[in-house]
Formats: sequence, structure tokens, C-alpha cells
Amino acid sequence: MASEKDVLDTSTGKPLVAADQNGQNAVEDFVDPWNVHTSSMKGVDYDKLINKFGCSAIDDSLIERFKRVANVEEVHPLLRRGVFFSHRDLHVILDCVEKGQKFYLYTGHCPSSDAMHLGHLIPFLFTKWLQEVFDAPLIIQIADDEGYFCNDLSLEKVKEMAVENIKDIIAMDFHQDKTFIFRNLEYMGQSIGFQETLARIKKQDTFHKNRSHFGFSDSDCMAKLLFPYNQAVPSFSSAFPHIFKGKTDVPCLIPCGIDQDLYFRMARDVAPQIKFLKPSLMHSKLFPALQGAKAKMSASDPNSAIFLTDTEKQIKKKINKYAYSGGRDTVKEHQEKGGDCSVDIPFQYLTYFEENDEQLEKIRQLKLPPGYLCFAGDDTEQQFFDHLKCQEEFNHISRFTCKNSNF
Repeated sequence: MASEKDVLDTSTGKPLVAADQNGQNAVEDFVDPWNVHTSSMKGVDYDKLINKFGCSAIDDSLIERFKRVANVEEVHPLLRRGVFFSHRDLHVILDCVEKGQKFYLYTGHCPSSDAMHLGHLIPFLFTKWLQEVFDAPLIIQIADDEGYFCNDLSLEKVKEMAVENIKDIIAMDFHQDKTFIFRNLEYMGQSIGFQETLARIKKQDTFHKNRSHFGFSDSDCMAKLLFPYNQAVPSFSSAFPHIFKGKTDVPCLIPCGIDQDLYFRMARDVAPQIKFLKPSLMHSKLFPALQGAKAKMSASDPNSAIFLTDTEKQIKKKINKYAYSGGRDTVKEHQEKGGDCSVDIPFQYLTYFEENDEQLEKIRQLKLPPGYLCFAGDDTEQQFFDHLKCQEEFNHISRFTCKNSNF
């Protein structure tokens, strides 16, 4: 990890250093697509991040409206528990639904390992629910170009990873007739609509704005500087004429991690200039590493992550060896106060994967007594194994990646 003096805010170029309560220097919360820095074991202060990014909180009134518009008694656990916590123009999508108009979903993934990890699952699990609730078409971008540009991997290896990751995604059981998955390196050159949309976006940006917006340095390869435009393109229906029959005004909703917001701020900035609709977004919190919420789970550190291909033995070993516990500093303090659920990683994982609110609250009330750590992983482990069984049944990816898909 970079030293405090090396950690810069890509929007200002200034060091992310501020005085803590003791007058000591501490790294301020910082989030972008490549780096996450926070000094708190509770993770990023998302209220402050909302203010910094200029997005809007998903509050109770918006959730109530969501339920009315979607005609559901309850929203997804990831929404009602605040995992998806902020948005940009979600009301535009709800207005669209109320008027009987169509919209589409867009999310994506950058292949950086042979198997996806738990953190990768979160936007897909929520997107699957959105697809079911609204019967909406879904575009999934596999950013194999980014995987190649930003990692020390061969093109062949990235392609291999992309195929395996697509299998993981398909195993989540998206609607086959309403889901289109594509790899950038394969699809971009075949689609005139994609290339024309890409050209429109690039023409509205400058090198100066690109560099100041994304914080690229002189040592970054040119391909890395250009990739953000590739990720922005699927925000606009013009990129998929074979799916949307040439319509350029289909609204788009993007469920994604808050670390991806930077890309779509750029897309929203250029949208009026190219006479397209601004995409709407729903942001999720960052899935914590096993070692604690100071860092997000990352494929680059195998000991911080639980992969979908991990065996039961490997999962238990990782949880017991690496997972940050909410136990107190002393046995006496733990017996008096119980564990701290706000920092206990196994419990935090359950807030993502345990769908039953009553069961989750029951676990919380136990206050993590000694020995609870292993138990906390059991339910999560079962989620992995159920997923792997599904993956074996969905290895024929051509059903979702056919170029001639038409919703």
C-alpha cells in the first residue's frame, strides 16, 4: 500500500492527509476504480462519500416509492439493509416505469482472476432481482480490455479468465432471452453502433479533462487512458442497435459499486452534448476484505478474498485464519459487551447473504460470543456451494453472448 504522502485524490492531485482526533496524520477516505483508502476498521464513511461525489442517498421515502412502482411488498435485502445506499437519478427510472415506458439494465465485470470472488457477486445479485421485478433487458459488459491494460497478464490469459468469469455470471440464472453478455475485445470491432457511440463520446472529451478526471499519470499506457470511454458506451442504447432496434432514447439503470461511479460521471457529463439520456445509477458499498473493511476484497490478494472455486476446506481456513473478528480486546470486555458486529467480517458477510432478517437479527443479538466466528461462515459457505452447482449447469455461454440477440 502506498504511504500516506503518496496517496493522492485524483480529482485534486492533493495528498489525502488530514489530522485525526489526536492531531496525527491520517489518510482520508478515498475511493476510485483502482484504489480504496480508509483509516477506519468500520470502512469508508459513505455519508461523506455521498457529499464528495455529489450523488444522493437512498432514503426511506425513495424505498417506499420503489416498492409502489415495482409493485413489491418488500425490496431486496441488499437495498433495505443499505448495501445499495446512493443513486443518481433513480427517480427518472421510476418515472419511466410509472409511464409504462421501458428501460434497460447495464452492469459489468473486469476479469482479473480465474474465478470471481464474493465482492464481484454483489452487483449481479441485485441486478438479477431488478431484472425479475421490472422484466427489464440486461446488458453485461466483460471488460477484458481493461483486464489486459491494467494487469500484468497475457492477452490469452485474460481471454481465458473472461470465459470462466462469464460462466460464473450465467450461473446466477439471469433471464436467458433478456440478457446479452459481451466481451469488449470480441464485440467492439463487430458493432457499428458501439463504435459510433464511442466516437461521439471521445469527441466531447479532451486529454486534459481525461487526466484530471481519472488521475492518470505520464507512465500509464495510452490504452488505460482510453478504456473509460469503452465502459461508458453501454450506458447508451445507441450502442446496441440489434437489441433496441435503433432506438437511442432508451433509459439505462446501472447497478454498480460506488468505486465505479467515476466512469459514469463522465458518461453523464457528455450525454447532453451528444443528445443522449443520462444513465441512472444505484451504488453499492464496497465488499470488505477478510482482514477488515479498511480494504475491499480484491482478486490481487488471494488471502483477502473468497473465490467461487474455493473448496469448503479452503473457505473455513480463510475465515478462521484471516477474517477480522469483532471480539473485544480482553475476554472480560467481550463477556461484558459482547462482540462488535460493525467490524466483525463474518457477520458483515452475512448482512449480504443471509436473506432472512429475523435470522440476521437473532445472530446480531447473540453479540458474537466466543466461538461464533466459525458459525458465522456456515451460511455464507452454503451460498458458494449452491452457486458452484449452478455453474456446472450453465457452461454453454453462447446462449447469452450471441451477437444477434434481440429483446
